[in-house]
Amino acid sequence: MSQNLLFIFSDQHQSTALSCAGHPYVKTPNLDRLAARGQRMTSAYTPCPICVPARASVQTGRAVHDTGCWDNAMPYTGTPTGWAHDLAATGMAVESIGKLHFRNVSDETGFTRQDVSMHVKDGIGMLWGSVRDPMPPRREDVVLFDYIGPGQSSYNTFDEAVTHAATARLRELAASGRPFFLQTGYVAPHFPLVVPQKYMDMYPEDDLPLPDLMPRDGYERHPWVETMERFFDTDGEFGEDDALRRRAISAYFGLCSFLDDQIGQLLDVLEETGLAETTTVIYSSDHGEDLGKRGRWGKSHLYREATEVPLIVARPGETPGVCATPVSLIDLAPTFLQQFGLSDDSLPGTSLFDIIDGPPQPDRVAFSEYHAVGAESGGYMIRKGKWKYHYYVGYPPELFDLDADPDEARNLAPDAAFAAQLAEMEAELRRICDPEAVDRQAKADQAALVERHGGREVAYGIGPTGATPAVVGGGSA
Repeated sequence: MSQNLLFIFSDQHQSTALSCAGHPYVKTPNLDRLAARGQRMTSAYTPCPICVPARASVQTGRAVHDTGCWDNAMPYTGTPTGWAHDLAATGMAVESIGKLHFRNVSDETGFTRQDVSMHVKDGIGMLWGSVRDPMPPRREDVVLFDYIGPGQSSYNTFDEAVTHAATARLRELAASGRPFFLQTGYVAPHFPLVVPQKYMDMYPEDDLPLPDLMPRDGYERHPWVETMERFFDTDGEFGEDDALRRRAISAYFGLCSFLDDQIGQLLDVLEETGLAETTTVIYSSDHGEDLGKRGRWGKSHLYREATEVPLIVARPGETPGVCATPVSLIDLAPTFLQQFGLSDDSLPGTSLFDIIDGPPQPDRVAFSEYHAVGAESGGYMIRKGKWKYHYYVGYPPELFDLDADPDEARNLAPDAAFAAQLAEMEAELRRICDPEAVDRQAKADQAALVERHGGREVAYGIGPTGATPAVVGGGSA
């Protein structure tokens, strides 16, 4: 019987960067052993391919256009309330250790306890990314990779502190015998691309291929994406240095294995304490990582490398396997509630337990949206069956046949033969939201936020131009 839930939530982990998913290089033996006793969801999507909005949607079980947390300067503050509030109201322990990326540790976000927490910088976050309408001049000072290679970053140290605190807390919870929900939030494999040497050694740089679909090799980026790249060129930091690109890929793969080692320590404690017999374990990540594909690093667009996420559900006694039904991270909220005998009929998602236990639903719709840094207008994604559709306000759409083109390299939208499919996918989108109205609302909310901080020129200088700073021991509540 499962009376507890451990939710392990990482940052920027590609859906395919698991050895159990058949990756030709990445080694993740601990996530593999979790998948070997659970269900690996092979078509899981983030509600938004950037950290703060995605995490607000996970916490509430609602789409970004329903939370109003549009970008990395609009963090979750506890409104609207979410599943953690409902669980805490029962009197049970609802705890977080590690990255949450909300506004601060003091807001009533539902958790009864936070340790080693990470939230947006100064409670404000990346305000300069809210300056969008019209788009500001090119950003020249964004630095994703001031150093790439072996070492010990503040993020590595933060994640090790999360593991230390989480293993200790799991032992305490095991001794108490009380039901619990525990979320452990890791920042790996998010940049900086720095990791201890032994993990770099697992992935010799010369053995690794260069990214594919590079513009220099003839790939043409969609104009919405090209506009984003003109705002800040994520591949420009590499210049013509392909050896550095391979080093970056090696470091990212190393961070995946570093993360896997941290997760392995949690799984070991579950087994040592007997909690493995009573605890459901769910693993996922807030969004993916481009890793140089299409000449991009990071996330912030709608292609699978950014919007698809790893997701493993392991209940005690679970029949192991894979589930291909498309799902979203907003499905986590009803899952968490169902684990403890609760429900919320107002939520748009469906419990992953019900999806796993039910018949396959290949035509179930998954949805994602983006209204944040670098985007001139709102972008929306629909996944249904073998089709994937991208709608960009003010720009032409994209349509991909995932069976024939899993890399999303050939846009079928301009082909008249696919006009009916294109119309069907747009209709699916408009059943979820009015994309133009949502775009206007996002920009209006962002403009109001910018004005509250002194206007566009002032706001453009507020917030980190790289990763959120990590402070080990960042507070508790």
